[in-house]
Formats: sequence, structure tokens, C-alpha cells
Amino acid sequence: MAYKEKDTKKWSAQWFETTAKGEKKKRRKRGFETKREALEYERQKKLSSSRSMDMKLSEFMEVYFEDKQNELKDRTMKNKRYMMEQHIIPYFGEQMLSEITASQIIQWQNEMQTKGFSESYLRMIQNQLTCIFTHASRIYDLHTNPCKKVKRMGNSDSRSLDFWTTEEYQRFIQTIEPGTRYYLIFEILFWTGCRIGELLALTKGDISFENNQISITKTYYRTGRQDVITEPKTKQSVRTVEIPEFLKKEIKDFVDGHYGMPDDERLFPIVQEAVQHKMKRQIAKAGVKNIRVHDLRHSHVAYLINKGIEPLLIKERVGHKDIRITLNTYGHLYPNQQRRVADLLDNEKGNSPDSGNC
Repeated sequence: MAYKEKDTKKWSAQWFETTAKGEKKKRRKRGFETKREALEYERQKKLSSSRSMDMKLSEFMEVYFEDKQNELKDRTMKNKRYMMEQHIIPYFGEQMLSEITASQIIQWQNEMQTKGFSESYLRMIQNQLTCIFTHASRIYDLHTNPCKKVKRMGNSDSRSLDFWTTEEYQRFIQTIEPGTRYYLIFEILFWTGCRIGELLALTKGDISFENNQISITKTYYRTGRQDVITEPKTKQSVRTVEIPEFLKKEIKDFVDGHYGMPDDERLFPIVQEAVQHKMKRQIAKAGVKNIRVHDLRHSHVAYLINKGIEPLLIKERVGHKDIRITLNTYGHLYPNQQRRVADLLDNEKGNSPDSGNC
């Protein structure tokens, strides 16, 4: 029960939690201005401790993140929380999780679809709500998952990828002085298809000049004014990328120009925003269509597809988790193969022993 501290004259909340060993431990939090605030905090803690589904969605969101803290990376947690707080909590945050219905989710979807978001972003928002209800159903036995009753909004299978042809890229890169930091950054992004975070985490030690290879084993991002280097997006993202001779030479010239560079020092000690700003300025100079830094990855894949490279090889090169991701994302860029199948069957028929007995 909440009680008032004699020394501070403020209220404290008090409750019990059961540890992983089954032991009950008394917990306390001080500093509440009113008894009502302290009692509300107690209520939330008791619900969270018991994992009862008779709690608000906003309260269960905290349970979700607590459960996922050792499973999800900090950056992923931050992105998921942002989307939930911006697009889900304002609609469902004060409702009891067990009382949210499928019809309410449909109304929410309808409103989300009027906001001008892309199909892929709508799908990402939908996924966050689905994650909450799936976790509640699987782990805490929520009796009904309303997300299972409605069609998911948005589309993660993007059919309008932005990318440059090699001609467009050449017009762009010609606006940057060869041998400079940004020249090499864009060369690596376009000719390897690596992610911007993977590129900014590269060190001299990751480059094998003898074997013309780049080892991708980590990724970089900046959060809260802190540089963070962590494992890549997935296990499959850890890979070795073969690079052409000209790119190897460009990297070596750059490294040699920074005499004494340690093997463990980042080749490009800058943030992603700096690369994005530079790209935007050079796009204006080159007069090519405006794309994002990440679209250089799409440009690399489109180039490989145009050269007839098989999807499985592309999957391994760009570090996709599953071949379905590669096919769902880029499959529409492959030329229609139906004519090829028909021609193959024609050839087979023409070469059969009784083809002349028609």
C-alpha cells in the first residue's frame, strides 16, 4: 500500500514481485506528490508483475520491451518504440489490451492510410501492433488476437524501388573528386551493395588487398551522441564480399594516403547524415534523379540482375537473411522467363526421336 514519508512528506509506492526463483521481494518507489499517483504506480507494477491481460496496451508495451531487451538490439528497440508511441499508443494506449477488437483495428488502419505514408512504412507500423498482440497471445495467453482477424495494411514487397543505372551513377560520381573520402564511400556502396552502417564500420583490417575481399562483420550507428559499433543486422549479414580490381586499388590508394592508419580504425569516421547530405548536394550538381543512400544498395542489385546474376548469389553478396527477401524485393526486376521456357520446350520437342511423325 502507498504511504507518506515522514521526512519528505511525499508518497511512496510499495508492492511485491516474484523473482525467477519464486521468491517474493518487496519493492518500493519514492517521490510521488500525491497518494493517487503512488497507488496508480502500484497498480501498474502489480499488473506488470502478474502479466495480467487486464492492463492498458501502453502498460503491456513496457512488458513487451522488458521481455525483449536481450533479444532485440538497442537500435531496433528504439525504432520500434518510436513507431508504437507515434502511431499506436495515441489510438489504443488507454484501452485494455483484452478489449481491443478487430473492428477497431480496421478503423485505425483506415485512418493510418489517410496520412500519406508509403506502403512499406504502413506495413512496418502494422507489424508493431501485430508484435504486441502476438507476444500477448503466445507468452501470456491472451484469449483472442484481433490482429489475426484483419488483413494487414501496407505492403513490404516494394514494387517501386528507386535505383540508378550505371549511366546515372557515373554522372553522379563524376561530380566528386577521385581519391577523396566521399568518392570512395560512394564507390564502395555502389559496387558492393553493402549497407551504409556496414560501410561506416569498416576498418583497414577488414580489407584483404591480397584476395580482393572486404569482410563485413559489424555495423555502425550513432545514438544519443554516442558512436555504437555492434553486430550486423542478422547472422547472414556477416559475410565476405569479393571486390573488383579497380575498387581494391581505390581503397588501397586511400589507405596509403593515410600513412600509419591502425588496422582497427574506422576508414570513414563520420555519421550517416553526413553521407546523406553530401549525396543530396552532388545529386543536384549531376542532375540525376533523387534517391537515398540506401538506394545505392538497390542500384547494385539491379546492376547484377541486369547482368544475369542468379538470386541466390545476390542473396549471399548483400547478406539477406532469406532468399525470399531477395525475391520479394527484387523479383520483379528479373525479365519474364516464360518465353525462355516455351523455347526450351520447342527445342526439346524438335530433338525428340519421333518429332517427324506428326
